[in-house]
Amino acid sequence: MAPRDKGRQRIEPGFGSGRSSSDDMRADPEDRPVAKRKTVRKSPKSKRGSSRRNRNSGGLIGLVRRALYWSFVLCIWGGIALAGTVLYFAAKMPQTTTWSIPDRAPNVKIISAEGELIANRGASGGEAIGLHDMSPYIPEAVIAIEDRRFYSHFGVDPIGFARAMATNIISGRLVQGGSTITQQLAKNLFLTPDRTIERKVQEVLLALWLEQKYTKTQILEMYLNRVYLGSGSYGVAAASRRYFNKTAKEVSLPEAALLAGLLKAPSRLSPARDPKAARARAELVLAAMRDQGKIGSKELNAALGEPATRAASYWTGSEQYVADRVMEELPELIGEVTSDMIVESTVDLGLQKLGEASIRDLIAKNGDKLDVSQGALVSVDGTGAVRALVGGYDYANSQFDRASEAKRQPGSAFKAFVYLSALEKGLTPETIRNDAPIRIGKWTPGNYNGKYFGRVTLAEALARSLNSVSAQLVMEVGPATVVSIAHRLGIDSSLTANASLALGTSEVTLLELTDSFVPFANGGYKAPVHIIRRVTTNSGKLLYEYKGPAPNRVVSPRNLSMMNAMLSQTIETGTATKARFGWPAAGKTGTSQNFRDAWFIGYTSNLTTGVWFGNDNGKPTKKITGGSLPAIAWKDFMVAAHKGVPVAPLPGDYRLDKLIEEGNDILPESGVDPSAPSAQLDPGTQVGLGDQTGSTRPVPPGDVGGNGQTGRKTTLFDLIMGN
Repeated sequence: MAPRDKGRQRIEPGFGSGRSSSDDMRADPEDRPVAKRKTVRKSPKSKRGSSRRNRNSGGLIGLVRRALYWSFVLCIWGGIALAGTVLYFAAKMPQTTTWSIPDRAPNVKIISAEGELIANRGASGGEAIGLHDMSPYIPEAVIAIEDRRFYSHFGVDPIGFARAMATNIISGRLVQGGSTITQQLAKNLFLTPDRTIERKVQEVLLALWLEQKYTKTQILEMYLNRVYLGSGSYGVAAASRRYFNKTAKEVSLPEAALLAGLLKAPSRLSPARDPKAARARAELVLAAMRDQGKIGSKELNAALGEPATRAASYWTGSEQYVADRVMEELPELIGEVTSDMIVESTVDLGLQKLGEASIRDLIAKNGDKLDVSQGALVSVDGTGAVRALVGGYDYANSQFDRASEAKRQPGSAFKAFVYLSALEKGLTPETIRNDAPIRIGKWTPGNYNGKYFGRVTLAEALARSLNSVSAQLVMEVGPATVVSIAHRLGIDSSLTANASLALGTSEVTLLELTDSFVPFANGGYKAPVHIIRRVTTNSGKLLYEYKGPAPNRVVSPRNLSMMNAMLSQTIETGTATKARFGWPAAGKTGTSQNFRDAWFIGYTSNLTTGVWFGNDNGKPTKKITGGSLPAIAWKDFMVAAHKGVPVAPLPGDYRLDKLIEEGNDILPESGVDPSAPSAQLDPGTQVGLGDQTGSTRPVPPGDVGGNGQTGRKTTLFDLIMGN
């Protein structure tokens, strides 16, 4: 063996249990070339916890991912469904090239003879005006409460819609609406108020079209002129008149807030129905204006300090009777009203207010005491133009026109036609008749309290309004003659030709009775009553203009002079002394049976005015006669109407002896008094003139249509007519 092997012992492999451990051939771990890393074996519990955490983390993220995914999918399909719905409903609408703003309901603007507004009539209740004709508070208030982003959105306001929906959900009820002003205009112009998907889609489409075609100013203007604001008012011009009796230009901040507040519920919040609710809503509008910086705290506090607006439940003011009368006559003059127009009336608004005040004041003071609840007044000038027409105590409570529609017995006021008939038969004011009880058939026309005066002149009989003398005259001239003369002077109503005409038993209106007295004031000419002078379009096109008829003399100068001499005694010494006011004036009182109706028709050379007092149900008053309340109201009106007007005499120069001394027992006119003693006349007997006729001066013939006596004074009306 080699020397290097010397000392080394060979180890032979072997098998068997008897081998020592030193003979083991397996290497120890530390003797291995690379030591094996020591690991710690995890327990089964730790493995389960880790697995659960991994699984939870992955599930939450997945859930979010899946939610986002399906939301996206739903949005896509929702958008497709919405687009399909829009296209479907859009296809059902007309082509946009045919869309146009519908005409606003025509408005009739009625103005006085001086150009002042009396009323607006029509479906809208007012005229259309521009933003420059409104108080600036009005559009600001409306935008603040209805559509604060009006000037920034494109017709639809998604932000406003989302805000409204959130507010409604939180409140659990419908508190706010999401529609813009443009959408509301679209709905008002084109759509029905039905709450359907189709209508909402159409509303949005129309709003987009409006925004594309019109400016914001035009849209706001159209909206404010057409929106309903309660109590029959469409548009701010109508509502301003209705609630505040002023133009939209004059509306104050609190009033503008009230108008804007009405948009939510016009009928329920109307100050004519619920002033407290209207005020509460207006305060919300003011707060919104303050929050948006449209007004300051000082303005807010001042507005909140204003008293609540209280409006009448209906249009008020006697001028509304005038407007109704105008609208009744208008179709006959121009046909159907199809566009806005201006009607110039003959009414003097100042006189109208005077007449209203005279009626209202007397009823307010005497209504309960004298059992009278209504009154009416009409004033007509020498051409027949109505200068004032008051149809009742309060238009808001009753729109029935007692001046032109109510027919009632005129009582002794009708005697003017009876005495004119006698003059045309040749009698004079000095003709003598015997005032004594008489009977005509079964009818007994007794005087008041059965008191009689024996032999009296016609002038005295008319001044005292003696019934028996009037009945005698009717039978002398014939009832048909009296009817003919009444119609000739201006009475249009049907009259019964019988003896009771002497006491005015046939019914007439106050307007026609007043107009029939005008010939006594204007020189003897018929004066057809009229209330419309001119009608034009808003652009100035003439549609109608009143042209008076050719002069038609209906009372001769001779008889006119005598009638004025006699009728002036009614005021000077007769039954209407309470009507005296310093001007030469004449007239006739009238009281129907049982004091149901009291009249006074009086005139100067300037105006003829008729007044009536009574009750709608025909209930008797407490002995109101024509010489009491009617004469007083007439005087109040005429004094104011003649202020500053030069005094002028009545036509004619006939002079009467002073037949009735002041201070005598002047009898009020009366109706039939069946209890009065009477003298029996055969039925149909006419009381002849016989030896009762007497006169202190010659009796010229009746001269209707002729020149009559030359001593008659020429009036201004005669000069105008060329006579």
